Amino acid sequence: MGLIIRSSAIHAAGCYTTTAVRKGSKVAEYTGHLLTKEEADTSYEDSPITYLFGLGDGTMVIDGHCAAMFINHSCDPNCETSEEDGRVWVTAIRNLAAGDEITYDYCLYDGGDDDAICNCGAEKCRGTMYSKEEIRRRKAAAAKASRQASKKKRSGRKLRSRAPALNNGNG
Repeated sequence: MGLIIRSSAIHAAGCYTTTAVRKGSKVAEYTGHLLTKEEADTSYEDSPITYLFGLGDGTMVIDGHCAAMFINHSCDPNCETSEEDGRVWVTAIRNLAAGDEITYDYCLYDGGDDDAICNCGAEKCRGTMYSKEEIRRRKAAAAKASRQASKKKRSGRKLRSRAPALNNGNG
């Protein structure tokens, strides 16, 4: 099976098949230098684009240097990733025709304040490349922060309303 990198409607460049691929077939291996998350954060602190693939519990990442690094995210992917014996494989989850763009769900879980906006164009696009679990976590954290801010604002008003009036010397 062959892969080719060319322009993509999803994001800049994408990875495409040059032959038909059967469901269950390994399409590509995600390879590159192995880094700790801290090393990757330091190396790419000011970089808007990275090709990092989180491994296991996320303490290690692969700094992608391969055709697979050009595989774009989709909320309706045609492939999925799996770790096997320390290697990351991209596997077709449905039959692909020659010329199809290869996609998988990035399921991002770490990105600071970045919205990780999704441009996949899928009918049921989530609007973000974050995993469903990360979206729930972020929404819960935002709701909690909003409640705390409202509580603080209300308690601040109560304190001001209870403050004694200043004597302006007229009485």
